[in-house]
Amino acid sequence: MNWIFKGVMIATVFCCGLLFQTNAQGKINVADVIKATASQYRHAVNEYKDSTKIPRSTKPDGTLFTVDSKDWCSGFFSGSLWLLYDLTKDDFYKKTAIKWSGTIEKEQYNTTTHDIGFKVYIPFGAAYKDTKNVAYKNIIIQSAKSLAKRFHPNVGLIRSWDGNRYNYPVIIDNMMNLELLLEASKFTGDDSYKQIAIKHADKTLDNHFRKNYSSYHVVDYDSLTGTVIKKQTYQGYADESAWARGQAWGLYGYTVMYRYTKEEKYLEQANHIADFILNNPNYPQDGVPFWDFNDPKIPNTYRDASAAAVMASALLELKNYTATEKSKRYFKQAEKILTTLSTPQYLATSGNCNFVLKHCVGNWPKGKAIGEIDASINYGDYYFLEALKRYKESK
Repeated sequence: MNWIFKGVMIATVFCCGLLFQTNAQGKINVADVIKATASQYRHAVNEYKDSTKIPRSTKPDGTLFTVDSKDWCSGFFSGSLWLLYDLTKDDFYKKTAIKWSGTIEKEQYNTTTHDIGFKVYIPFGAAYKDTKNVAYKNIIIQSAKSLAKRFHPNVGLIRSWDGNRYNYPVIIDNMMNLELLLEASKFTGDDSYKQIAIKHADKTLDNHFRKNYSSYHVVDYDSLTGTVIKKQTYQGYADESAWARGQAWGLYGYTVMYRYTKEEKYLEQANHIADFILNNPNYPQDGVPFWDFNDPKIPNTYRDASAAAVMASALLELKNYTATEKSKRYFKQAEKILTTLSTPQYLATSGNCNFVLKHCVGNWPKGKAIGEIDASINYGDYYFLEALKRYKESK
């Protein structure tokens, strides 16, 4: 397997000489990258006619893996189409975004998952912003009602998973679904949704983070008392390791919490998480992290472009809330990430089942067959496009 890693490292070393569509200063040419991603997605919607079979990722054999609306990744494909409409103003993407979002509409009533924010808010939040169609706002409100039912007052948190493996599991990913609740409170004037988000964020802040501000993946609670039973991982290298995408989820989630509440503790936490990532000795110079910061095989292990995309998007928002020097650092780091992700090493401009980003890591412990190792995954594309949009707007 070393030859794979050597190839990745060689490509990384020479990435500055392989920049895709850069300007004279060697920075990302946003217009060209948007054009390339838009072309990929145009091919996708022209090729994939059945919107009930949602493109999720590339399989190990290079073929397409699709899911239905119940899957936690079901909202990212249509979310990317909405972002492409924002970026291009081409009605083709708006029409197709409406079509593919419609497949997910029924998930607004799903109370069996914390991922309803990923599934529903990502496409329908964008749909409402772009169209002001009240039907989309009502879908968001109903989705928040469904998510709120997973909140247990004794625990003070939204339950992540059902089943018997854990008592009351909460994963760091859940921070990403709080925006749905916060937006619902804005829409309705009902503060209860916001209060649930605040309670969840506060208890996650207390129990999910180590002294160095890295995050555990899973914290299991006693459902009667709300006390911590154990802290471990499900997708990272080890219980005490720092799973890269988990760190990105936390960075993004607390940045969003500050946006809505203006509570300084959330801004401080986001800054602390950013410092952990950016100052980590195992964080590569090109800005694309290894899938876990503590994998002992570093540098001979896989990168995670999806985690990089989430980090870039979060940093481009966080820079707006911080002092000048931190703001500059966050912007430069996000720019570096986007520049690296726009090289041929990471950006597909044809084929690749019409996905954009390559070299993402989904769930390493499940293995290559079902774990989406070194694959293209739809949430990588989504956060890459969101970061491009934020970068474009900040120029």
